[in-house]
Formats: sequence, C-alpha cells, structure tokens
Amino acid sequence: MENKPVILFDGICNFCNATVNRIIRFDKKAAFLFAPLQSEAGLKMIHQYQLPQTPNSFVLIEKNKVYLRSTAALKVFGYLPWYLRWIKVFLFVPLFIRDGIYNAVANNRHRLSGKKEHCMIPSADQKKRFL
Repeated sequence: MENKPVILFDGICNFCNATVNRIIRFDKKAAFLFAPLQSEAGLKMIHQYQLPQTPNSFVLIEKNKVYLRSTAALKVFGYLPWYLRWIKVFLFVPLFIRDGIYNAVANNRHRLSGKKEHCMIPSADQKKRFL
C-alpha cells in the first residue's frame, strides 16, 4: 500500500466518483490511493478495519487510523494544494454539526446525482492510483 493514505468511496455513486475525480485532479503529488467500497480491495479493508459492511461514508485510512464522514473529507484537504488547505479549518466545527450536514448529503447522494450499475473504471493514467 506504499504507506499512502487510502480513500474508500462508493464506486457506484456519481457524486462520489465526481469527488474522487476532483481529488485526483488536485492531488498533483499523487498522495492518495483509492478503492471503491465494493471492490475486492475495498471489501478487504472494510474487514481489516472492522467497518460496517455498507458504510454510508467516505473513508480515509491514514497511518492505519480510520477517519469517517466529514472528518475524512476535511482531512483530505491537508494533502491538496495550499489554496485548498484552508478548508481544514472546518475541523473546528463540532462533529455533530459537520456530520449532520455530511449525513444529509450522503443520505440523498443517489437521488441528487444518480448511481451507476457498476463501479467506475479508472483511466489508464488513474489506474496506478487504485488498489
């Protein structure tokens, strides 16, 4: 796993796939590895880290520590270019507020942006970034 942070995401969710594509676009240093939750690698990590079988969450695994929902999403900004890092200040907002907003979006993401029949297939350039 190259000791890089891993992002687990819902591979059939259009919103989640668009988010991963944005992270890849801004992550010029290729700091992250990615795995759809439904993939073999994703399922293995769900088991390894004892996550719910169908986590309704964006998951960040960094140095063997698991971050979920809004905390995971905000921690990602620490790896992106300087002009996006300021967004991490929202980590100071109480968790119940952050996760309340996160859950409202997560619970409606398929209705808002749709979903696919199958997980996304990374492009040739992206393939080396996926587990």
